[in-house]
Amino acid sequence: MAAQLSRRIGFKLIVVVGLTMIITIGVYSYFNIRSQRENLLAEVERHAMQLSETVKNGTRYDMLLNQRERIHIIINDIGSDPAITEVRVLNKEGEIIYSSRAESIGRMVDKQAESCYGCHAADKPLERLSISERTRIFRIHPDSARVFGVINPIYTERSCWDAACHAHSRQQQVLGVLDVTISLSDVDERIRASAFQVGIFAVSAILAASLIIAFFVNQWVSKPVGVLLDATKQVGSGNLSYTVPDLGKGSIGMLAHSFNTMTMKLSEARLQLFQSDKMASLGRLAAGVAHEINNPLTGVLTYGSFLLKRTQNNPELHDDLKIIVRETIRSREIVKSLLDFARQSIPKKSLSDINEIIDRSVAVVEHQLAIKGLKIVRNSDPLVPKITLDPNQMQQVFVNLLVNAADAIEDSTGTVTIGSGILRLSPQGIVHIKSARCPSGHDLITTAFKIEGIPSIRVKARCDGDEGFIMLDPIYGRNRHHFDFEVRDEDKIEIVCPECDISLIAEQGNCPVCGSRVFSFSIQTQGDVEFCIRKECGWQRWATVDSFGKQEYVEVRVADTGVGIPKEDLPRIFEPFFTTKGQKGTGLGLAVIWGIIDNHNGTISVESEIGSGTTFRIRLPLP
Repeated sequence: MAAQLSRRIGFKLIVVVGLTMIITIGVYSYFNIRSQRENLLAEVERHAMQLSETVKNGTRYDMLLNQRERIHIIINDIGSDPAITEVRVLNKEGEIIYSSRAESIGRMVDKQAESCYGCHAADKPLERLSISERTRIFRIHPDSARVFGVINPIYTERSCWDAACHAHSRQQQVLGVLDVTISLSDVDERIRASAFQVGIFAVSAILAASLIIAFFVNQWVSKPVGVLLDATKQVGSGNLSYTVPDLGKGSIGMLAHSFNTMTMKLSEARLQLFQSDKMASLGRLAAGVAHEINNPLTGVLTYGSFLLKRTQNNPELHDDLKIIVRETIRSREIVKSLLDFARQSIPKKSLSDINEIIDRSVAVVEHQLAIKGLKIVRNSDPLVPKITLDPNQMQQVFVNLLVNAADAIEDSTGTVTIGSGILRLSPQGIVHIKSARCPSGHDLITTAFKIEGIPSIRVKARCDGDEGFIMLDPIYGRNRHHFDFEVRDEDKIEIVCPECDISLIAEQGNCPVCGSRVFSFSIQTQGDVEFCIRKECGWQRWATVDSFGKQEYVEVRVADTGVGIPKEDLPRIFEPFFTTKGQKGTGLGLAVIWGIIDNHNGTISVESEIGSGTTFRIRLPLP
């Protein structure tokens, strides 16, 4: 447990901050106590100097008159103060001639001890001493309180050698020394009390600050990191749908958001990898199925059809054989669909007549529609020019659409219509944006969210502290965008790249319709596409494409009077393996069609209404 605790980042932060505080507060406390001690000693020194000058000035006149009794009285009165250890006067030889302690009078002091050393260092009294050389701190006994002493030299004066009764010569500069010693017991006690108080304050401050820091580190670091650690364990175990809850707007919150974005992208990548593996496996399976099953299915279908003709007089056996033949045909169609989807190849384009391809396609399915009693109508424009395309792939498209149209009609009175024509259209609403990149080169196209089966363009939006994604319609000029969060103030919204957070907002230029800001991204070799930032406006501009003006398209329409496609299914009909036919379909036909049309730089759209029928429109650009 202790080892696990020592490895946690929160514990390490608390220890580091705690040690830093201990060192900081310790250093502060040391210098604080030192400053207080120096201030107290400075105050004692000032007081002692004042007292020494007072004694010196108070005894000056009595010393000039040599009134020794009065001098003794003054010194004894001053020395009776409990705070004063001793007041004494020493002559030039070091003999104590006056003292507040009677037993000290007449004693000689050691000139090499205490303050005498400053005056007699060269066996000769100094004429002047600095303040620092006058003071000393010592102990009378090792276990006694400290004592502060200050000496005050008594210098000779003119009256000392001019008077008739002078006792000193003119050459003698220092007559003696006044020495005052003061006990520092009270000062030391105050220093100890102050040190104790500072120590208590330091310990209390360290404990209080440590608890506060521990609380906030736990709230702001340990818990969020623990949440992220649990999330990494979940992701490591394969749960890519796990999301980290909102951890605020700071660095940890941004890390949590980035983690969620990462897991989402990992999930998308896993799905794409799974889809790629599935497609690759499907291709291998289709090849194997074609080789291993097609021949047996052909044999079963041939002999089943032969036996079906020979059992006209046996109704029960005839019905069983009909089921065998029907299911064999269905199996063969499934195998064919798998092969078509797995073997999508690069178109082998040549200049071809679209009307001839329509006629060949109708010829392929005409008998099948006639058996169901359906009517097929051709409305081809004979003036449609030839166009560069792969005729075989385009015939496959038309045949699949005609078969789907026939399957959608449930009665024998329906009609399937196919026709061609020429349109002159603006690129808006037609051109498909197949690539989109931010200024740093990151791809903005995402297959995780599709609009009508087409991968959308994903950008990140931020507004008032919130952020989310906008899925842009990949068809230029259409505005079926998807917002996964509510934009409250479009004037403050920022559009950035989901990968690198680089801004997509244009530095110059506003929307010519509403005046709002615009954002843009680049299309490889085709310039930039601009969007108005205001959702309600919907303005777009693709200068490179718009410069070409209106373009001519060949349009092929395949319509039926069938049951129609539910509105909620329309966005998914081009997805692989999605079908509205139930067990009758594989869900691959329209996916194959979409791939072929996309490889021809064309577009395919669908309009449908329940009970009224469905219309597919294929538009191929003319050169």
